[in-house]
Amino acid sequence: MVRFCVRLDSGLGAGEAWRRVTLWERHADVVPLTRITVVEGPGDGVGTVFVARSGVGALAFDDPMEVAVWRPPLGERAGFCRLVKRGSFVTGWAEIEVRPGAGGGSRVVWREELRVWGVPRVFDPLVGWVARRVFGRAVRRLLALP
Repeated sequence: MVRFCVRLDSGLGAGEAWRRVTLWERHADVVPLTRITVVEGPGDGVGTVFVARSGVGALAFDDPMEVAVWRPPLGERAGFCRLVKRGSFVTGWAEIEVRPGAGGGSRVVWREELRVWGVPRVFDPLVGWVARRVFGRAVRRLLALP
């Protein structure tokens, strides 16, 4: 298993930052070679299931995820979302935390634990390094999209 964490400060308020990082379909706009489809539930709450399809042609795979915890930010309380990966190729979980920050901004923390089927543990450091870069870039870009 690979664990990683991305922390970013934003000038956006916590509510707006939360909205931007939890619009699941928009993740496809910032993650290369990925399409995302909400297949069950409201899209913004517990029980929502969405599938990220990544890759090209025969080299593509599905990464189904389910929202297990959904607690948007409220006042000074941080928002928290936990996703459980339900696939056979990529397993694990992701947590998104958005808390109010200094000057009306916010801090976004993305924690994830993942395992990629067929990838030996000796490659965990490389997978973690790549994942931090990819998710850090994705969160920065999501926060920049209107």
